[in-house]
Amino acid sequence: MNLILLSPEDLETGQLARVRDPRRLAHLRDVHRARVGDTLTLGIENGLLGRGTLLEHRDDEALFDVSGLGEAPPPALPVHLVLALPRPRMLARSLEHATALGVKSLTLLNTRRVEKSYWQSPELGADKIHRHLVLGLEQARDTRLPEVTLAKGFRPFVEDHLPELLASRRGLVAHPGMPEACPRGVDEPTLLVVGPEGGFIPWEVDKLLEAGCQGVHLGPRILRVETAVTALLARLA
Repeated sequence: MNLILLSPEDLETGQLARVRDPRRLAHLRDVHRARVGDTLTLGIENGLLGRGTLLEHRDDEALFDVSGLGEAPPPALPVHLVLALPRPRMLARSLEHATALGVKSLTLLNTRRVEKSYWQSPELGADKIHRHLVLGLEQARDTRLPEVTLAKGFRPFVEDHLPELLASRRGLVAHPGMPEACPRGVDEPTLLVVGPEGGFIPWEVDKLLEAGCQGVHLGPRILRVETAVTALLARLA
């Protein structure tokens, strides 16, 4: 945890924040070994960050002076990630990695090779998703939460939503065997589509290309989804 992220519920006034969450309290105690008077890096969800002073520290709560938070969060990565819904354990890591790399818009998509049971996973609960996004923000010292949407139908997404998304973005679909390598260091708004384990079926690739996406690859190696997502976003950053 490189940042103690404060939720709106933690704020008591414009100058004070009180943390009662056991996870953050344990981190303060066991990792930071924080004492009253210490200054730590704090941030407010979707707000500013900076250094704050620990005013009180007990087993069940910690009180911070947050009057000195005045730094803007790091710039967002201009990439809307469309990710075929991975298996639950991989979803957790993918959300954290994408958030840490600066993604602010993410769509979880159904495809032919996505197991139907994945859509019933508790990991898709709003609280679970929020938790993984927070972990990514804490790692990267960021405060701006990504927006996550669910697209449970591939055809409706491609036909009804993808054209609107591509109206203001360059579209890239990452799939083995595509003719061009993934570009590096994009500055323009970009939409990146990443398939499931086993990849897209040919019909899905054709529909994405017909919609205006450009096919790209990461080389001859076949990577796990969480590795491919991280590698692709790192190239685009």
